[in-house]
Amino acid sequence: MIKSIKLTPIAALVLGLSFTGFSGVARGESLESLVTRASSSQPEEAQRAIDQLRALGPVGLRAFIAAKHQELEKPGLPDASLRSMLDQLCQQRDCHSSQLYWYTDLAAATAAAQASGKPILSLRLLGQLDEDLSCANSRFFRVALYANSEVSQKLRDRFILHWESVRPVPTVTVDFGEGRILKRTITGNSIHYLLDAQGRPLDALPGLHSPQAFLHWLDRTVPMAQQFAQLPDGEKGLFLSQYHRSRIEAIQQQWQTELTALNLAPPQGLETIPPSEPDAETAGRVAMTKMVVEFPLLRQLGVVDRNRQTLESVTDIDTWRQLAQQHRNSSRLDSNSLALMQKKNPALADPEQLQKVQNQFEEMMALDTVRNEYLLHQEIHRWFLAEPENMTEVAPLNDRVYAQLFLTPNSDPWLGIAPDDVYNAIDNGGVSQ
Repeated sequence: MIKSIKLTPIAALVLGLSFTGFSGVARGESLESLVTRASSSQPEEAQRAIDQLRALGPVGLRAFIAAKHQELEKPGLPDASLRSMLDQLCQQRDCHSSQLYWYTDLAAATAAAQASGKPILSLRLLGQLDEDLSCANSRFFRVALYANSEVSQKLRDRFILHWESVRPVPTVTVDFGEGRILKRTITGNSIHYLLDAQGRPLDALPGLHSPQAFLHWLDRTVPMAQQFAQLPDGEKGLFLSQYHRSRIEAIQQQWQTELTALNLAPPQGLETIPPSEPDAETAGRVAMTKMVVEFPLLRQLGVVDRNRQTLESVTDIDTWRQLAQQHRNSSRLDSNSLALMQKKNPALADPEQLQKVQNQFEEMMALDTVRNEYLLHQEIHRWFLAEPENMTEVAPLNDRVYAQLFLTPNSDPWLGIAPDDVYNAIDNGGVSQ
């Protein structure tokens, strides 16, 4: 293990850190040297340096960003090589926009949390966060949340970040001929867990929430986590019960206040949890924003039963839209998120097209926010309150979330996309294993 790493005064000023006690770096080698080697024209040499910077944790990422800041501040996307290096360092796609360091090993994350005194924000998703085609909600997180300037700063300052893939995300490639290919993902949802430094779940935010709602949750949970950490073990259970009871009461009060303002009654069926073995269409309704992306494709693939009740009649969509409209002004994308959207899709260079896409996305994000908060998040609070003995480990809790809330249980390897009762006239139903 190295006792110190040489750092120029200018770089030290930029980073504002003292680097001591890091392993995986040659004795006496400076961070500047590592960054230089990471840009080597020799792939193996460059990869070794990237791996060494990654092993340094957030320090290695910040050193790399400090050295590359001029390139990162240029208009448009950074070149592919720089994006690839950053994504490896962050373990997140579009790292150039968020600049967030994510642990992918929970044991390493808990060790970092214990050393720093910070809680853990643990993301669970389908697919990989550092790949373009992770599940739809995690892609929206990267654009709407992690790229948001205020959100990313708060995540860097106050949390240890960790992600873990629940299972691969189903992907579909449609070849239209003449070189026209459409790639999409089908089904899947994501959830952020607040964990203490030992990895114990304290709260969980399911699905997509607007940046403003996400910030409110972060601001509420950080002091809660800090207070929890300071309590004797014998008092922690009661503290959590009181917290989750108060959140249920607050959610129900806000819900009723907003319905009353609209002269509305609670839509039928909002308190029920759908069956644990749903089809892909039912699961898709859980996340409205990604439903817009995936529902047309599901229809064309024959997954959706056209004779079933429409989305509107099942979920009282008109009522939800009216509720969501009250949150429209607090569901805005910031300039950094909009810039990322433009960089990733040249068609959005047209201001009129960007505004159209922005309006639709913000509207659906507001809808997701109210439904996820009033239904799914409230249900998780109830679990914490009613079954505290079953809420102490994140893995079984996550299994329950995916089975009962997201409707994509591990018991169904096909995630509702290959129902047994639908005949498609393809040998073996088109299934290969």
